[in-house]
Amino acid sequence: MKPVNVAAARHHAERSRAPARKHGDAKPKRRSVSDTFRHLSNVASNLFGSHWAFMAAVALIIGWAATGPWFRYSEVWQLVINTSTTIITFLMVFLIQATQNRDARAVHLKLDELIRATKARNAFADLEDATQEELDALQHQFEQLRRRAPRCQ
Repeated sequence: MKPVNVAAARHHAERSRAPARKHGDAKPKRRSVSDTFRHLSNVASNLFGSHWAFMAAVALIIGWAATGPWFRYSEVWQLVINTSTTIITFLMVFLIQATQNRDARAVHLKLDELIRATKARNAFADLEDATQEELDALQHQFEQLRRRAPRCQ
């Protein structure tokens, strides 16, 4: 006879039951448009950034090229690929930008936390908001430090 893990059994039972809503209970919170877009862009970037998506795109172009003789390389045949690639490119620009913005923000927050937790200058914590002159001054300081540092051989 197997020993029963009471905690695991209770957890499974609680997860499998749908909680009963009482009169007056608040409805579950709906996702905002921003949350929905973030979720969809993450799913799409994972899907379209895979090697499978690349292979599907190559297969689609080969299939399109193979149909050229059947359509006698007509203007409509060319218009199909031109329109399709334009629409896909247009949508992918927003998808890539949203993903890059989110990734950059996460990296900045991680770096800010590392700067805050170490003995580094706290002025570096929000450099993304610095003026061009402030960035130039900091770059000049690092160039000076680099010139004074011993060279590795």
